Amino acid sequence: MVYSARGYPPSAIPAGPSCYSQEIAAADAVGLLDALEIERAHFVGLSMGSFTTLQVGLTYPERAASLTIVGCGSGSDPASFSGNQARYQAMGQAILDGGFQSFVESYSSGPYRQPFLHKDPRGWQEFRDRLAEHSPEGTAYTLMGVQGRRPSLYSLEREIASIAVPALVIAGDVDTPCVEPSFFLARRMRNAGVSIYPRTGHTVNLEEPMRFNLELDAFFAAVRSNSW
Repeated sequence: MVYSARGYPPSAIPAGPSCYSQEIAAADAVGLLDALEIERAHFVGLSMGSFTTLQVGLTYPERAASLTIVGCGSGSDPASFSGNQARYQAMGQAILDGGFQSFVESYSSGPYRQPFLHKDPRGWQEFRDRLAEHSPEGTAYTLMGVQGRRPSLYSLEREIASIAVPALVIAGDVDTPCVEPSFFLARRMRNAGVSIYPRTGHTVNLEEPMRFNLELDAFFAAVRSNSW
């Protein structure tokens, strides 16, 4: 089951950054399970969704059969954390001031998107075109309320160590802001493993769909058989 997070049409776009946060995103995910009368699910999240998946493990572990956390940890480095949060706030404000097209160009062409462009130019172009269809307001509020206010992973070390839900942590080796945080998560969680994809950037599932899907199938099977 795939859904659009708040701020991403056709889901609602509440006005203002205060309507967006990592905790709200996790509550939205669990609220969807409630609405569909699903007791537990395998949660899979990439990038912002990886933080949502982690937050589900922290706040609603009883609702998760497993956690797949992909491309998590960007902005968490303690040495640059405050600067990163300020940058997200500034990016959001720039979009609200009319700079959405500039954001699309810089975000889609950044260093952690280059492996996707190299491997699959057509797929990268479709990714870029779909990004341009996002709501400017939803994008800005998300940057300011989620990325710009979420805590560093390293500040959650004690809480992360309490997660016993089976977890698979995945990152591309070119996605340098997420590599060390991925190992940190795998070391701290009680029942986690880590998988690093070579010559891969931030969009792991789009760059390496066959390996990604096979790895998730194997992970889910291991969880079901209690062999993870």
